[in-house]
Amino acid sequence: MIRKLSCLALALSIAGCTGGVGGGEYGFNSPYSLVRATDITVGDDSLVVTAPHEWNRARPFFFDDVRWVEDWTLNGPSLDSMSFVSGLPGGKYLVRQSRRADRQVPKFRSDMTAPEVAAMIESLYRVRAGTVDFRTIALQPRPFVGTNGFQFDYEHLDTDELWRRGRAVGAVVNGELYLIILDGARSHYFDAAAPDFEAIVNSARIRR
Repeated sequence: MIRKLSCLALALSIAGCTGGVGGGEYGFNSPYSLVRATDITVGDDSLVVTAPHEWNRARPFFFDDVRWVEDWTLNGPSLDSMSFVSGLPGGKYLVRQSRRADRQVPKFRSDMTAPEVAAMIESLYRVRAGTVDFRTIALQPRPFVGTNGFQFDYEHLDTDELWRRGRAVGAVVNGELYLIILDGARSHYFDAAAPDFEAIVNSARIRR
């Protein structure tokens, strides 16, 4: 996983990716493309958000190219990341995984409650992100995409010995999961990205 790369290498990969040929703003071989400060569809295009500042859309680094999911970052995914889950149907997984794997991330169910979605997110970090210590800070109701949703705050320590903070805001709408997750280094990067995250969450709307 990209989390295992050094923060310096990740920062340099973004800083040096402009000016290439093809592949959007950042060049043919870059893992990033520019997200402009405007209305934009994410994931499977069923969710619209308004980015207050430019971000970088990244090739999947956490959710393994699940079509309902999209990842953004400002400074490299080891430092900060924002992930969008748009309309994940019941019976589907947040990540691709082998059925023979000893540890499994649970599949999403259309009747999941907020605590069950929070538990699924925790398992995602423990099974796929190398998390060795996961702490729930708060789970509370919060409006999202025009309906009753939830906010899940947590922090986690991964095998790279860096503490990170996370916030997930989501809702189950017509049996499908809509979710935006901010994850960042606890020392600085989470707080730095939080205002953009809040603006994006508050702007989120489902395409009809």
